[in-house]
Amino acid sequence: MNTLTVILSFLFIPRMTTCPPATWKIHHQLLQTLSPGFPFFLFFPLGFLFSLCVSLLMASLVSWNCRGLQTKISDLKDIINTYRPACIALQETHFKTTDNIKGKHYSVLNKNYDSDRASGGVALLIAKDIPSAPLQINTSLQAIAARIHTISLITICSLYLPPNQQINQIDLNELVYQLPDPFILLDDFNGHSSIWGSSDSNSRGVQIEQLLTDHNLCILNSDQQTYFHQPTKTFHSIDLAICSPSIYPFFDLAIDNSLHNSDHFPLTLSDNRNNHFDSNRPERYVFAAANWTKFARLAAITTHMVENSSIDEAVYAVTRVMNDAANSAIPKAHNSGRKQNKPWWNQDCRMALNRQDKAWSIFRRYPTTSNLIAFKMARAEFRRIRRRSERASWINYISTITYSTSSYKLWQKVKRASGASI
Repeated sequence: MNTLTVILSFLFIPRMTTCPPATWKIHHQLLQTLSPGFPFFLFFPLGFLFSLCVSLLMASLVSWNCRGLQTKISDLKDIINTYRPACIALQETHFKTTDNIKGKHYSVLNKNYDSDRASGGVALLIAKDIPSAPLQINTSLQAIAARIHTISLITICSLYLPPNQQINQIDLNELVYQLPDPFILLDDFNGHSSIWGSSDSNSRGVQIEQLLTDHNLCILNSDQQTYFHQPTKTFHSIDLAICSPSIYPFFDLAIDNSLHNSDHFPLTLSDNRNNHFDSNRPERYVFAAANWTKFARLAAITTHMVENSSIDEAVYAVTRVMNDAANSAIPKAHNSGRKQNKPWWNQDCRMALNRQDKAWSIFRRYPTTSNLIAFKMARAEFRRIRRRSERASWINYISTITYSTSSYKLWQKVKRASGASI
């Protein structure tokens, strides 16, 4: 295997265990173009060079105890539009066995709590433009995990531990043993400890402290308050982000200012290795319109480019040639990426939401009973205006349907108006 083949194998080395079939075809075509006779079948084609532009996004993760996902779809869309996360870990989805959620931009993995009524449950929403693979874990806990590749390969696990349920320390240890390093554990532990900013401690908090010590784990929380207990009008820190030591320096944790109609604030994690990139998705290559003949001519990679170079210099040279060839021979298109549409959203909704946010901001600064009542009234008004807007939007759409409306446009609008997918 010559030097050029080594470089190419380095560029196309596998990163995950799943990849869209269309990408396999592109891998094959590029490898045959750039290095005829290259044994591409030896390498599972997931390091596709051009998909690196996806890895250069603001690789944000979100964790949120939504307290019932079916009624929080609109709020989830707001979170997605704000952060464009690569992965969302949800707790307390309250899904029954027959419930499901469709994803246009996100793949949905969920584990429902086996109960007579809708309660508990966890889910992972993973952006479809991010290479990923579900991870099979054997546990009785409410946990689900997957491996994703943003800037690097990482394991994400969503975990929910009910406050009144006895949790065996052995179960927590066995869960951690099954998570490949490096990993991030996003969870609602319902534990209190001064380590992450609680004013008191409980038995669950002691369990978490023991877990951190036994496995040499790091906690990304400091003293941020993540939960609002309405009866006592107090704030607590019970939603945590725990990670392997190797990635601890790279992630920054922040708390959203809004509850989004839950009683838990969303946690956001950003990879600071990429903080100079915009969170909006970059232009994408339109491979279906590519001029592969021109690409093959411009991607003139020869052995003399790498013969007398170090591995880093050779990789840089090959990458530059491929990028220049791609920019010249493959057209690009703008893409809204993971933006969620809400066709019923209007100025009335926006103003009502602003009033709700203002009332909540006042209550956060001055947590009195009168301010809490004012916030509840503003929230109820926003919900009423939102429902009215949704109804008016649907009626307006129905009135536009005529005998000449194609079935394709009809169902396209129905899906948008229903807002059932994410």
